[in-house]
Amino acid sequence: MYWIPTFMAGHEAGISCVKTKFTHNLVRPITYIRNVMRHKQWKPVIPTPPFPEYTSGHAAVSMAYAAILEDEFGENYSFTDHTFDDTFGPREFESFEAYATEAALSRLKGGIHYRFAMDEGLKQGRKVASKVLELKFNKP
Repeated sequence: MYWIPTFMAGHEAGISCVKTKFTHNLVRPITYIRNVMRHKQWKPVIPTPPFPEYTSGHAAVSMAYAAILEDEFGENYSFTDHTFDDTFGPREFESFEAYATEAALSRLKGGIHYRFAMDEGLKQGRKVASKVLELKFNKP
C-alpha cells in the first residue's frame, strides 16, 4: 500500500513548499537578472510562475515521492521512464533520488530557480516523507 503514503507525502510537500515560499518571499531569477543585473531583455527557457521562488516545488514534491518509493523498493532501485520517449527518448535512473534530483535540476536549466532553492527543496521533500513514514502505514 505504498501509494497512500506516496500521495500524502507529495501533497504535504506541496503545502510545506508553498508555506516556505510565502514566508521567505524570494524573487525569481528573472526579476533579479532584469532589475539588479540590468539585463532587461533576459528570458528564462520556461515560463516563470507568478509566485515566490524559494523553495522549489518540483524538488520538494519529487523528493517526497522518491523517499517514499525508496522505503518501499530500496535505495538503489533502477528504472526506465518512458513518459517522453517521443521527445527525449527513454530516461534511465539508478535510483528514485536520481530521478528527483533530475526533476529539480530541470528548473535551474529552465531558468526559474536558483540552485540553493532546489537543494533545499530536495531536503524539504525528504524531511516531509520521513514524517509521513513515521505514521507507520500497515503494509499488506
